[in-house]
Amino acid sequence: MSTNDSLPTSPKTSTEWNPFKGPSKSIEPWNFQLLTALMFLITTMSIVENVLVIVVTFKFKQLRQPLNYIIVNLSVADFLVSIIGGSISIATNSRGYFFLGPWACVVEGFAVTFFGIVALWSLSILAFERYIVICRPLGNLRLRGKHSAIGILFVWVFSFIWTIPPTMGWSSYTTSKIGTTCEPNWYSGTLNDQTYIITFLTTCFVLPLMLIFVSYGKVMRKLRKVSDTQSRLGSTRKPEKEVTRMVVIMILAFLICWSPYAAFSILVTANPSIELDPRLSAIPAFFAKTASMYNPVIYVFMNKQFRRCLLQMMHCSNLEPKESTNLTSERVVLSHSHGGEMRAIATNISSNNSKKTDDEQSSCNSFAQLPISENKVCPM
Repeated sequence: MSTNDSLPTSPKTSTEWNPFKGPSKSIEPWNFQLLTALMFLITTMSIVENVLVIVVTFKFKQLRQPLNYIIVNLSVADFLVSIIGGSISIATNSRGYFFLGPWACVVEGFAVTFFGIVALWSLSILAFERYIVICRPLGNLRLRGKHSAIGILFVWVFSFIWTIPPTMGWSSYTTSKIGTTCEPNWYSGTLNDQTYIITFLTTCFVLPLMLIFVSYGKVMRKLRKVSDTQSRLGSTRKPEKEVTRMVVIMILAFLICWSPYAAFSILVTANPSIELDPRLSAIPAFFAKTASMYNPVIYVFMNKQFRRCLLQMMHCSNLEPKESTNLTSERVVLSHSHGGEMRAIATNISSNNSKKTDDEQSSCNSFAQLPISENKVCPM
């Protein structure tokens, strides 16, 4: 099938609205103005946040740990989504239609879908890596840079495999009902489109969602089991509550951002003739794009270690001299304040490496790990 078949088609009649020629007369201009303002806010915040994540990680050597590579990969994907999808969405909503033309629609549809799925699968690989680090299902195998590199390579290759077909004839990328953004063709009732949509949703939503639930579920079970074996339950409840809170936030953010988009896709794929208000159909895609703004906040900025490096980089706090001169004393304080609960968990998670683990815990600076008392439990 030729490449031209994947391009969005123009209306067959002169009375049918063409999203490449002008805005829909059924939608008032203020709706596009509102979307323009919202997308500008989200895009700006996302670009700033993700650039900060990338810059701070590369600036501070203590943050360049294997478990953090996937965080940088997530930020790169979110940054690209914002640069391409966000900027195009701002431009098209400001005009009220996709004035850039069919080819730009295909490019935008593919780029946003591709980088969005890279970010989505990055969250899943991050959850799986945390499961490996905390639960140690592979014994004493330590997570190294090559393991994270393999995970990142898998994410990009796998995402590319399932987002390139619409540009080659298996389904297509077309404008949404509101006409200012492009996405996979959910609305066609043909077998060609429906088979792709079902395959796409299975591999790019259901599978990563299952991996996130299973990985974090096993992490929670492991920590709860460790807590139950301690004689001093009070000392282990606090870190468990902190982990529970973070995991719940992560899963809720995932569901809030992606569930509306997946549910909408399933609905229109199963019933292509359904009549939906174009403004209503734009909401799921809007929520999905906000993920690029939430991810840095949830996975990075809620971490004390990263915030400290960020403040140091921005010269908002003279942390470097303080940390260099008082590093030993800080570790002693941390040992006294959290020593009992940390030793309780660390001993059960890595019972055969108690002395080695204590030394590694004190030097652990990975902000991608589960926030157990500010990431001071680190079996790496």
